[in-house]
Amino acid sequence: MQQNTVWEKPASIPRSKAWSVTWMRTKKGMAGWFLVLPALAILTLFTYGPALLVVAMSFYHWSLGGFQDSQWAGFLHYRELLNPISGFLQSLSVTFYYVGVMVPVTIAMGLGIAWLFRGGAHKQTRWLTFTRAAVFLPYITPAIATSIIWVFIFNPQFGLANAFLKLFHIPALGWLVSSTWALPAVMINNLWHNLGFTVVLFLAGLSNIPGEAVEAAWLDGANGWQTFRHVILPYLSPITLMVVILTTIQAMQAFGSIYAMTGGQFGGGGGPLNSTTTTAIYLYKSAFIFFHYGYGAAVSVVLFALLLIMTVVQKQVGEKYTSYQ
Repeated sequence: MQQNTVWEKPASIPRSKAWSVTWMRTKKGMAGWFLVLPALAILTLFTYGPALLVVAMSFYHWSLGGFQDSQWAGFLHYRELLNPISGFLQSLSVTFYYVGVMVPVTIAMGLGIAWLFRGGAHKQTRWLTFTRAAVFLPYITPAIATSIIWVFIFNPQFGLANAFLKLFHIPALGWLVSSTWALPAVMINNLWHNLGFTVVLFLAGLSNIPGEAVEAAWLDGANGWQTFRHVILPYLSPITLMVVILTTIQAMQAFGSIYAMTGGQFGGGGGPLNSTTTTAIYLYKSAFIFFHYGYGAAVSVVLFALLLIMTVVQKQVGEKYTSYQ
């Protein structure tokens, strides 16, 4: 037998109670906005506001007097970026070359050093702790100060770099005074300075890999490379994707060490013969050496757009090969 279900109309909420509930929700919302407001104001004042101002500046022949003293330029600055004479395209090529070398080398060396220093419950020694700290120490040192030290290391006459090459009977190199070796010298400095951060990230990823998965691979007859390829790397894929994105952003924005190591007696960085003029250096020189503020703002907008596109593409492509276990 079927039972007839009688649906009763719910009792209406009294209007006074409904207003009370609405007022409580409004108070909670206002309290939330009140707590967020200081941080939002700081971000607007020092991040979002200046970013919007830079976008607006890129359409003007900007003057320090503000909009009232500036002339409208439209897309003139953006068209000038495509002019080979401007040097922007050359700076892009230097930047992409720098990124193409630094990102894979940093990831490969960071993962290799992390694998050597991974340790374990039976390997925690004072020496291992000291070596981990020594690898990470350069990352927390001031980039400008250490870059000045590297200038002396790469001095072609009495630097330690050429002294080291001499031990192996290799001819001395021009390093920072050579358009061929200046950028590799900067890469060596930045690799030494930033590698510790990558090592720490990979160490964190290796510490989260369950030992049962590795032992199961060994029991199935997998050798060292097969275990690393089919067990370790899949577990490290989220960390690897994050490292790729962070290292790419860091390399695209490289400025401090290049400025300190290649500025020369006239400052500005990017020498010799613009061989180390990345887009960040080109932006600095355009805005603060030649005082073309509007043009420099256009360079910064394009650089931001490139970073955004590269980050989105890396995330979309990397997600296909990332295993969240």
